[in-house]
Amino acid sequence: MSSVGKPLAGRVALITGAGGPMGQAVAMRLAADGASLALMDISGNRLSAVREAIAKDHPDTSLHIVRSDARQQEEVSAALTEFKNELGAPDILVNVVGGIRGDTLIEPLVGMTEERFDATFELNLKPIFWMVNAVAPDMVRSGKGAIVNVSSVTYAGDGDQPEYAAAKAAVASLTRSLAAELAPEVRVNAVVPGLIQTSVMDNAPSEMVETYKARTLLKRLGRPEDIAGAVSFLVGPDADYLTGVLLPVSGGIVSIL
Repeated sequence: MSSVGKPLAGRVALITGAGGPMGQAVAMRLAADGASLALMDISGNRLSAVREAIAKDHPDTSLHIVRSDARQQEEVSAALTEFKNELGAPDILVNVVGGIRGDTLIEPLVGMTEERFDATFELNLKPIFWMVNAVAPDMVRSGKGAIVNVSSVTYAGDGDQPEYAAAKAAVASLTRSLAAELAPEVRVNAVVPGLIQTSVMDNAPSEMVETYKARTLLKRLGRPEDIAGAVSFLVGPDADYLTGVLLPVSGGIVSIL
């Protein structure tokens, strides 16, 4: 099937972390694809800004926002109830929430605090746990659904960001496990980004960024829109026979090591 026009018309896409640069890019792309949008973020201000941007560029999009912390079961459950009342049950879930918990991007495991280690795992895994538990039963009952998680090329191991790499390896593994558990009704895939040009990169060591760009085949950082394009493909009709896939969006870098 060829994706033309509005390939996601009639679909309801729930996006976590929709207030950040990557989440906003995904939301804008899925709006262009015709999906109704259920948007979550821990920042109400960022969510409002995204809603205004989508209303400007895609005024016909049905959209509802809920400020909530995807790490908290009660907040996830309340948000899902609100989304279902406003838009219907989501049949697309994009788990964008993730990142590093700490004051620095680079920190070795030896000497790392337990708080940083635990918080990074919680941020990258707990939202997937609660979100999938919230939406997958409806997807299975309806006989259709698509879930996309966000891993990282660091999942093969990274001496600079060991706790983040381990958490993203868990995301990759969980993606494959969920693809098996939820088949055949629900497809579960992951995008595997390299370094993406977001505000986080403003605080990254310049030598790290330049080394990464030099190692890519395309000689640049990724853009949030690059991730959005991959997500659009994975949740759309052209990927109907794909599940359990870890799709690198990294300029040609397969892994950091």
